[in-house]
Amino acid sequence: QVQLVESGGGLVQAGGSLRLSCAGTGIIFRFNSMAWFRQTPGKQRERVATITSDGTPAYIDSVKGRFTISRDIDKNILYLQMNSLKPEDTAVYYCNTPGLTTTWGRGTQVTISS
Repeated sequence: QVQLVESGGGLVQAGGSLRLSCAGTGIIFRFNSMAWFRQTPGKQRERVATITSDGTPAYIDSVKGRFTISRDIDKNILYLQMNSLKPEDTAVYYCNTPGLTTTWGRGTQVTISS
């Protein structure tokens, strides 16, 4: 089975930083496109950032310049470095393939205070 385990969330003041991690089992990030998603209750889930199998990143406009998606190939871990955090970034963050081909993990809660 493919399993994804997110970690690294927490409570941070606006302007602070967090680095989220996604540990994968049964999937090799080197050979798959991966993405970070976030969801807030009552709002539609959105894909925040993607990274292709060849390492090309892409971001939604609201996080461009603040977030960085990357991979550690040796450890098979996907990262999301989040800087200059805003209260609007508060959400549960999940990793998955862009096509949602794996089962969702539990996600990791990110809370940004004003």
